[in-house]
Amino acid sequence: MPPLRSFGGPSSKNISSRNNSIGNGLANRLLHSPSHPLEKRSRPPGFSCDPGYSHYPSSSSSCLPIEAALPLRLRLPFATLPAPMRLPPQHQPTSRLSLIHNHLSAAPPLSHSNNTNNNNNNHIHSSVQPRRLHSTMSSQPEHPTLLIPGPIEFDDEVLQSMSHFSQSHVGAPFVETFGEALSMLRKLFVTSDPKSQPFVISGSGTLGWDQVAANLTEEGDEVLVLHTGYFADSFADCFECYGAKATQLKAPIGDRPQLDAVEKALKEKKYKLLTVTHVDTSTGVLSEIKALAALVHKVSPETLVVVDGVCSVGSEELRFDEWGLDVVLTASQKGVGVPAGLSILMASARAIETFKARKTRVPSYFASWKNWLPIMQNYEAKKPSYFATPSPQLIHALHTSLTQITSRPIEDRWADHKKASQKVKQAMSDFGLKQLASKPENQANGMTAIYLPEKMEPSQVLPPLLKKGVIFAGGLHKEIATKYIRFGHMGVSVTDPKRNDLDKAIDALKQTVTEAGYKAP
Repeated sequence: MPPLRSFGGPSSKNISSRNNSIGNGLANRLLHSPSHPLEKRSRPPGFSCDPGYSHYPSSSSSCLPIEAALPLRLRLPFATLPAPMRLPPQHQPTSRLSLIHNHLSAAPPLSHSNNTNNNNNNHIHSSVQPRRLHSTMSSQPEHPTLLIPGPIEFDDEVLQSMSHFSQSHVGAPFVETFGEALSMLRKLFVTSDPKSQPFVISGSGTLGWDQVAANLTEEGDEVLVLHTGYFADSFADCFECYGAKATQLKAPIGDRPQLDAVEKALKEKKYKLLTVTHVDTSTGVLSEIKALAALVHKVSPETLVVVDGVCSVGSEELRFDEWGLDVVLTASQKGVGVPAGLSILMASARAIETFKARKTRVPSYFASWKNWLPIMQNYEAKKPSYFATPSPQLIHALHTSLTQITSRPIEDRWADHKKASQKVKQAMSDFGLKQLASKPENQANGMTAIYLPEKMEPSQVLPPLLKKGVIFAGGLHKEIATKYIRFGHMGVSVTDPKRNDLDKAIDALKQTVTEAGYKAP
């Protein structure tokens, strides 16, 4: 282990030297003592390193606490740092959730190296030093270009909005900003019905599932979940948590349930809700929402149409009123172009009436529309209101992004994403790589799931891509997770061609796969 370096102030040279000497001796004795609680620990399955721990080049199979790489005066006392908590077997993540762990571990730390660095002039391990990698940003620090299916790269102005000074969440300036953001969401979802209602709540896209299940279903209600990948499984799990009975209609991998199969299912049983993932982030499969909604209205008009648009809103055509949708839920960090942290949802008048007609109490407190509906209505009317504190900084970022999005026709934004998607998909096809979504009508415009060449796995591709300054995502579908990667192309990477994000990523992928032994046709 390299010696530790002290960062004393300019007038504390002697103290710094003393701290350095004591710190090195104490740290080395403690960290190399086999009985010390901070001894080297093996990595847990599925993770490249324990959270809060840093790889050291001297051992690729163990982890040391990142505290050991900090100056002595910046570290917490050793005794206060607990050992990593392990869940009991009955609470271990399911096999589906563990795929996310494997996906995350596919890309090692930016500074990871298999070679030991014995340069004593570099006393602080590179994993805690500033990183300056490839980027085309105008004002952001240089960093690898993030081209996973969310979170995405963010516009400079959006990120600058996050640094807005602190405001009261019930003060007139913030209420004005929040109200305008809610109104602009109507343009994003293409709804002019004053009885529909946008919701923006602090949380992830998953909170949208809870809102739907908690507010629109009751114990024993039947729900039909159309399955195009990983996230349909999770949505079905959410319904079951609230006592609803979820029936999944599954399609083969890379395909979507056909309309005749949906019609047959709707005729066999009365469903309160039908849910469909517009674009499943795990597969890149696009569902045909317009035709599907029309079918539901024809065959089972009382069934509510719920769209999981987490990976589609802002990049795929979606017309809330015209298509007769009842709920579309999404999140901030993908096509909406805002850092993660906002659950965004649009509810129709029919959905709200269904909620109001419930016979039982909503089995959730934070997700209950009983609490949130008047708050959202008041904010949109630019009246101060309070149930739970929103994030003013995230709302400012949302306002900035929506201002950019609505500054031109939404159809132009959809067209930009379609053009970018065709560029990526054509490049992959010309290079001989196949898509997981094989039919053109099933292919999303905001992402592309790409099969790797035979016998090649994401672990062979993602780390070299990272060294080239590009971050892709590994596979997430449990049956084929090691066979493909995912390329996200949404938001500013698409709408600002000066960034050159897509061309750089395409070239990097071709080069990396070739270096791994693939020969293009």
